[in-house]
Amino acid sequence: MLYLHDVWVNWFEGEENGYNVCHFHEWRKDDGVELLDQVPLLKVESVLFNYIENDLSELPQQLLDDVYQKAYLRKNHERIQLEYCFVVTDGTGILVVDTIGYNIPIRKSRLIPRQEQLVYEMIDKHDTMPYAFNDHSSLKEFHILSPAPELMNGLTRKERQLKQLLFMALDQLHSSNNAAEVRYWYTEWNPEKYSEIQDLTFENVWQELYENTKYGWSFKHETFCENLIKGQPFFEKLWEMEHGPKVN
Repeated sequence: MLYLHDVWVNWFEGEENGYNVCHFHEWRKDDGVELLDQVPLLKVESVLFNYIENDLSELPQQLLDDVYQKAYLRKNHERIQLEYCFVVTDGTGILVVDTIGYNIPIRKSRLIPRQEQLVYEMIDKHDTMPYAFNDHSSLKEFHILSPAPELMNGLTRKERQLKQLLFMALDQLHSSNNAAEVRYWYTEWNPEKYSEIQDLTFENVWQELYENTKYGWSFKHETFCENLIKGQPFFEKLWEMEHGPKVN
């Protein structure tokens, strides 16, 4: 088995979508970066890599058996054995996974560029390891609280976080079932359609608002999001984590 040593990891926990597992250039000073003393490296087929990267489903039992207790975390000069922790690649994408003792990829991290290059060199002459698993990725459903990757492509970490906050606020707006409130916010987004908006049903006006805001990210999106979450402490806290305290 191949092993990497002295591996810096920045865990993103409970992320079912790979776009939220940030690459090195998006790591932040206040992220909790850890050092793995040793971690096994597996080369797998792309379909399995995508399944691990973009889902929180059960890992193949044979894979878990292969990596069992072979990784170590270095902490305060101690080596701490990890139950199921490994680096996985399909030759293109690379991911570090720690199940924290479960059989699903609870924690995921990217590698620093120097170690990514090392992975490519190490697996270059190695065959992929075949693992049997129940692939149901084609059945995965994206929704407003788990947006499809194409809605997040090309955005920075801050923009992705703010966009997910906007979607959370829109989802809450939908659950309010308040037609007048939704008409107000759609008019804020698109004042030129004021007259037309007044004739729309609650469901139609919310759907149009969502369809009009779900693509891309701009200063208009950011301002709209800031206004939409005002007076809602939980959402304001999430905003401040990305933006600093600006909401009045």
